[in-house]
Amino acid sequence: MALTRSERIAALHKAAKERILVLDGSWGVMIQRENLTEEDFRGERFANHNHPQKGNNDLLILTRPDIVASLHDAYYSVGADISETNTFSATTIAQGDYGLEDAVYDLNFEGARIGREVADRWTEKEPHKPRFVAGAIGPTNRTLSLSPDVNDPGFRAVSYDEVYEAYKQQAKALHDGGVDLFLIETVFDTLNCKAAIKAVKDLEDEGYEPLPIWISGTITDRSGRTLSGQTAEAFWNSIRHAKPFAVGFNCALGAELMRPHIAELSRVADTLVSAYPNAGLPNAMGQYDEQPHETGHFIEEWAKSGLVNIVGGCCGTTPDHIKHIADEVAGVTPRAIPERPKALRLSGLEPFELVA
Repeated sequence: MALTRSERIAALHKAAKERILVLDGSWGVMIQRENLTEEDFRGERFANHNHPQKGNNDLLILTRPDIVASLHDAYYSVGADISETNTFSATTIAQGDYGLEDAVYDLNFEGARIGREVADRWTEKEPHKPRFVAGAIGPTNRTLSLSPDVNDPGFRAVSYDEVYEAYKQQAKALHDGGVDLFLIETVFDTLNCKAAIKAVKDLEDEGYEPLPIWISGTITDRSGRTLSGQTAEAFWNSIRHAKPFAVGFNCALGAELMRPHIAELSRVADTLVSAYPNAGLPNAMGQYDEQPHETGHFIEEWAKSGLVNIVGGCCGTTPDHIKHIADEVAGVTPRAIPERPKALRLSGLEPFELVA
């Protein structure tokens, strides 16, 4: 018998206390390997749609659900505890580029349902290691903090209310489809993230069962800052009010360059810390050359240094990368959550702390 959602959430918290949890890896790199055509993306439902769809990976939820299910399966089979829904760009804002705003609910609901079905099958087969589904909520392709027009710094291509409503629609569908937690990920603009947090939290006012929230930012380059300019500690201070299940960083950097930022977050965050880096930096052809054993070695060092509670992979990582990561962190004690003194903690681009 499948676990209820409340039982799954309890199992998730229990597992996080017992071991370092493992997230899946890249979806994009695996989908690229399928060499799909425009017709694959369109399927029957969108055969006559008036926008090109090739590259709209989220759409495969509706047109090639077999591929989506097989990728969940591939990552669970190599040791992943958590797999993300294939919904990184499944908001009305992002899908607007493909003319598919009307398909957004279906994308998220079906994405969650497929992930749930595969996870439950693995949990039934291996009840000692329950599998979980994270509802992936990406940053959208619009930013609230920065102008896209260098000649008009005050211009915004989208409003806060529009971003909030887009996230709320996505979160409802993911919840309806059966996810165990929300993963607000690849955050480059903290204001976008705040809109997502509010959207998720406001579901409770409509009678939705509260789910754990995992927030993962991205440090865009060697400056050690998000695109909207915040340091790791400032980012944490800005979103700590959400009381997230976990906080961390993903994408943009490989493990070697991400380490100092994960170490800083590990020092200040009084919750679980996650990290899922790229397979190194892309080469001149945009490909990722870091081998699975190399990524696994970096993350093993993080784990043994007590920096992380959840690990996985982002761009360029494959099931083989995740297998090496899972093998390397198996049996390693998860990071102890620090008790921090009460203080006034604020942030702009830099953190501010006033301890009484």
